[in-house]
Amino acid sequence: MKITPLLFLLYLSSILSNHIKTNAQSHSNTLNILAYTNPENVQVNAEKLNQIDTIIQQALKEKATPGAIILVAKSGKIIFHKAYGYKTYSQLEKVTPDDIYDLASITKIAATTLATMLLFDQHKIDLNAHIDTYLPALKGTNKATITIKDLLLHQAGLVPFIPFYKDLKTSDWQRNFSTEYPTQVADSFFIKKNFFELEMWPTILNSPIKTPNKYVYSDLSMYLMRAIIEKQSSLTLQELVYKTFYEPLGLETMNFKPLQKTPRLKIVPSEVDTIFRKQEIRGFVHDPGAALAGGIAGHAGLFSNAKDLATISQMLLQHGEYNGKRYLNPTTVTLFTSKQSTISRRGLGFDKRDADTTKHYPSRYASESTFGHTGFTGTCVWIDPEHELIYIFLSNRLYPYNNSKLNTLNIRSRIHDVIYEAILNYKK
Repeated sequence: MKITPLLFLLYLSSILSNHIKTNAQSHSNTLNILAYTNPENVQVNAEKLNQIDTIIQQALKEKATPGAIILVAKSGKIIFHKAYGYKTYSQLEKVTPDDIYDLASITKIAATTLATMLLFDQHKIDLNAHIDTYLPALKGTNKATITIKDLLLHQAGLVPFIPFYKDLKTSDWQRNFSTEYPTQVADSFFIKKNFFELEMWPTILNSPIKTPNKYVYSDLSMYLMRAIIEKQSSLTLQELVYKTFYEPLGLETMNFKPLQKTPRLKIVPSEVDTIFRKQEIRGFVHDPGAALAGGIAGHAGLFSNAKDLATISQMLLQHGEYNGKRYLNPTTVTLFTSKQSTISRRGLGFDKRDADTTKHYPSRYASESTFGHTGFTGTCVWIDPEHELIYIFLSNRLYPYNNSKLNTLNIRSRIHDVIYEAILNYKK
């Protein structure tokens, strides 16, 4: 057949069209919107995943937690999302996959660190700056020369926590709301106006520096980071993360103070507090310090269901982009989620895989690029870019009272191992 100029142009047009189509599909794949699919569609052994049920049943039988939710996403697809057990040991309310849990210290990455990354992108926070640059009240104190990086790495020398509730006076709280007692920390429990500013903040500022240049995990670092974020953004931490991340991402449950928008029955109770508030805690943050700070703190206070937490995780896995919208610069995501300490496994705000592989933390199969965080209430989220994997575990292990069986039975890490084995053992 004779190739005329017209046929040649049509041939080139066809090639170009296919090239554009291929690139568009490739681009679309990098901007995954989480959707559900069967494990086999992303090369995961579904039969192997069923072993998760056996591990969870042991946790329920041993009363490591009344119930739990597990979500697994691979290559932008949710392949496992199941609820187990009950919200309490009374077995009156079954856990459902969209129930909401107190995330505890996952707040550190899903709120505070995200906000820090945003302000870093906007050149409003310098990781090497002394914190008195942003908080003039710290000038001349023992904390003046701590850097932002030191706070995020937990190596500023701060004490791990301060039990503020132990110093609570009868005049500091009352049973009913009033203009002088507007801050609710539990049912029929209201704290006096400006309690954080008048009582907690001065205590934080005057706290000792005990272990400078050593890794000591400290909630105080995130109280300070919240203050810096709010100073540099002119918004509250809650306003900043909601307007910038949660609302545009379409997250329906992730937020502080969940009772403002969520029915109480959708929120799983975290504990029966016999020391501070003396009641079942449901819909209010478990952490006493975060509760006294009004339910919004840098280290705790965030609630969410598993799907919303997975969406945030997928955005990070996609280098700060989701559904065609850029939230963070890719280089910023890489910087914060990679190992940044010479004395610990930590990233900037994020926890990392332990370099001592005998510890199998968070899993014996986790890649070096893995990042995430755990929460004291019995939660965890781990993101492994090498395997395009997200693993979320939500529970209320503290209910009714604190117990460590979830840890001693290695429930979370054993489930994590099974997920990796389901990937590694996939056979076409």
